[in-house]
Amino acid sequence: MAEAVIDGEGIRPQLVSSRIAVYVWAGTAVIALALVAFIGGAPIAAAYGHPAIAAATYKTFSYVCHQIPERSFHLADHKFAVCSRCTGLYTGFALTILVYPLGRSLNRTDTPSRIWLILAALPLAIDFALGYFNIWHNTHLSRFSTGALLSSVAVFFIMPGLIELSLGVTGRFRARTVN
Repeated sequence: MAEAVIDGEGIRPQLVSSRIAVYVWAGTAVIALALVAFIGGAPIAAAYGHPAIAAATYKTFSYVCHQIPERSFHLADHKFAVCSRCTGLYTGFALTILVYPLGRSLNRTDTPSRIWLILAALPLAIDFALGYFNIWHNTHLSRFSTGALLSSVAVFFIMPGLIELSLGVTGRFRARTVN
């Protein structure tokens, strides 16, 4: 963890880092939830007479997802802004980030063993490979669930990194303002 500068008012390093960690967590949660809302909001916008909003959303997500209609969930007869696997990735991340502080202190910046990330990626890789080689036809559910599993585990690697990064940045900023 980054060191906090203790000024004349006696600010405790733990309190400063806790506050920053909460801000980082809350900001990440808001962004993740907003992305999920945009993914599900695109078909609603398209269905209810807002084609410009839908088109902008589809275009934005086209840079990160293939958006093949046959591999996407549909709502109101319009596809989601991303495929079912990407929907799982975004949804799993958003839901796990919401409950993250219940399972792990925001003050911890250590990460679990990388084997957990590899194990979480394995079902996704198997699901993809079996479908790619026409051994097994994967489904919306298999794509969604393997994506959600991977991103849920990834939260436990991403959040500590974001918190540590923000503590380092704010620590350097405070050190410059004190000097």
